[in-house]
Amino acid sequence: MSDGKTGLQLRSLLKKSGELELSLVNVPTPEPADDEVVVRVEATPINPSDLGLLIGPADMSAAKVSGAKEMPVITATMPEAAMRMMGARLDQSLPVGNEGAGTVIAAGSSDAAKALMGKTVSMIGGAMYTQYRVLKVRDVMELPAGTTAADGASWFVNPLTALGMTETMRREGHKALVHTAAASNLGQMLNKICIKDGIGLVNIVRSKEQADILHKIGAKHVVDSSAPGFTDDLTNALVETGATIAFDAIGGGKLASQILTAMEVAANKTAKEYSRYGSNVYKQIYIYGSLDNRPTELSRSFGLTWGVGGWLLTPFLQNIGPAEIGRLRQRVASELKTTFASHYTKVVSLTEVLDPANIAVYAKRATGEKFLINPNKQS
Repeated sequence: MSDGKTGLQLRSLLKKSGELELSLVNVPTPEPADDEVVVRVEATPINPSDLGLLIGPADMSAAKVSGAKEMPVITATMPEAAMRMMGARLDQSLPVGNEGAGTVIAAGSSDAAKALMGKTVSMIGGAMYTQYRVLKVRDVMELPAGTTAADGASWFVNPLTALGMTETMRREGHKALVHTAAASNLGQMLNKICIKDGIGLVNIVRSKEQADILHKIGAKHVVDSSAPGFTDDLTNALVETGATIAFDAIGGGKLASQILTAMEVAANKTAKEYSRYGSNVYKQIYIYGSLDNRPTELSRSFGLTWGVGGWLLTPFLQNIGPAEIGRLRQRVASELKTTFASHYTKVVSLTEVLDPANIAVYAKRATGEKFLINPNKQS
């Protein structure tokens, strides 16, 4: 067990040769400044956004293992097309992990820092796949009494993304929304928010098993893209909810186009007059993930009043400002064990993150296979 003065940290290095290298390094723990705390990291999730930095589109099925058992090194090949987009990170050993939670073991001299000593906190700021993390007080949030680090580990990315979707919907003048890959941890949170807030939500999943997950938590509109009647089911759900904005985690293939087409058909079913340019109802797709790395295909059969764009949490938060961020954070903290509860299938140490058997599971980004890392767990 580390003494807190140094700790293991997981690093991802993409070499100019096209080789991806994942390894563990020992790093010193800096002394905290006046407005900083040192947190012993006890829980940090593997989110799709973390996998983007950790492994990206590298072929992990052919990954090789070397090094000592407790300090393994994983190497894999990055596709040439991906290399062209990753010039800015070449030959840099980068820490990974967007969010996490743990115990404050040292604090700076400010009153705000000292008040957190010994407390369980959640945190944001990157480099969370590490045993010890020094952070500004503003980047940590004291967890409510009785909340464990595991309860608070996924407090930021998924909860604020789900809340950001409903906030974006309201701010852009829509009344209901569509979500793809909807049985994920994030999708389940979004359902709970929409049920609680009375928002119409159309969930698109890829199997009956995923549909069952959502029906069990009270989801009303669940459509299965693998079912023969998918197009009709989707259109009917859109007519019933009036959803005209979608958040798409898939990204590639034809799904975004199918959603826009179904929105157009739904709009025309309630239109009072015909227009040769299509309906004048504005339809918006935001792509926020890339579970499918193929190009996004649009078959333009949905008029001319539509938009397709990208959506990211950080720019959204920058746009709404500190007061609104504070309001959303407070809601997450107060509903951490209910609306924003996350479910994990496995807890692993930093060494176990680099076990090829574990990589084969979490690299698939499959629904119901979410991993939690405890960097201070003994392998």
